[in-house]
Amino acid sequence: MSTNHDNVSLEGVHSQAIPFPKPVASKTSVQIGFIGLGNIGSLMAQNMARKGPIGEPNFPAIMVWNRTPSKAEKLVAMVGKEKARIAQDLEQVAQECDVVVINLANDDVVRTVYLRIQACLKQSPPTRNKIFVETSTIYPSLAAELDVMVSQCPLTRLITCPVIGSPIVAEKSELILVMSGEYRSKQEVSHLLVPAVGRKVIDLGGDVQKSLTFKLIGNSMILGNIEVIAEALTFAEKSGIGGHHVEHLIREYLPAPSMLSYTQKMRHANFDGKNGFSIDGGIKDATHIRRLTAHYNSPMPGIDVAHQNLLTARALHERHVKEGKTRWPTLDWSGIIAGTRVAAGLNGFDKTKDFGTLDEQ
Repeated sequence: MSTNHDNVSLEGVHSQAIPFPKPVASKTSVQIGFIGLGNIGSLMAQNMARKGPIGEPNFPAIMVWNRTPSKAEKLVAMVGKEKARIAQDLEQVAQECDVVVINLANDDVVRTVYLRIQACLKQSPPTRNKIFVETSTIYPSLAAELDVMVSQCPLTRLITCPVIGSPIVAEKSELILVMSGEYRSKQEVSHLLVPAVGRKVIDLGGDVQKSLTFKLIGNSMILGNIEVIAEALTFAEKSGIGGHHVEHLIREYLPAPSMLSYTQKMRHANFDGKNGFSIDGGIKDATHIRRLTAHYNSPMPGIDVAHQNLLTARALHERHVKEGKTRWPTLDWSGIIAGTRVAAGLNGFDKTKDFGTLDEQ
């Protein structure tokens, strides 16, 4: 099996990207499985299938499962049957895989999947070590529940590993992996996922809730930036300056790839959430952030405003869906700008219906 890691220095990877020494090599190959193939999960699975861990040329085909079978079929068609195979159900992934990476949409779905995994492994207990890698963005206290479920099964461990990065970043294997949980499990998983899936691991210790708290802090920064850019674009149009100058300023002064991408989406009304981050996911994350800040008495008023604008944008989109007037079955969270535009007296999504504003293409 060819990989993209032929020229990578293992010592360099250890010292710069992974805070754990490489574990003693196992005599048997590690079987990796993926449950959940959304916009981020599918890219992680693709990269793992195509590249595999460093130093394992005979890495076995990954096993994948998704509630919508077509997504699993599409992935296998892209990487080849020798690199990925489809499980008949999620229980097969839980039983046959040594490391299971889970990436799902929300807390309720995550809890349901783990209840099925727990029932499966209690009925058929593992005979070798098994690690579940929870990469979904969920409320931190749920991780404690999942840890209890998993620990009731013999030889089974849970680590939380939310990922930071957009689909563009995930496609390039440049995600940041934030890990919490049992040391040896983090050690093993780190050396499987870097650099095939991510470029760096941040270790936040043994408490499985900490990495999820950190992920929500990270998402608050991203959401806060999107909100400010949405407000700036709207203000620039209303003041007659034009959003193109705001985009130029970001490109010259704040050239973060994700911020440029969101700016372009908002400027050109490209709110298709099919290959981005859905507004439902954004509202879920904003709700978690606000709940967490209330728990710690640490206000984030910018997120309160962003949450309101996300709700406004979703309400507008749902109305347009009912009226058959939308181009996007799923709205990207960059659609947040509809909230700022409506507040400024502009049309939420359609700039062609505005008068007296400027936004050169």
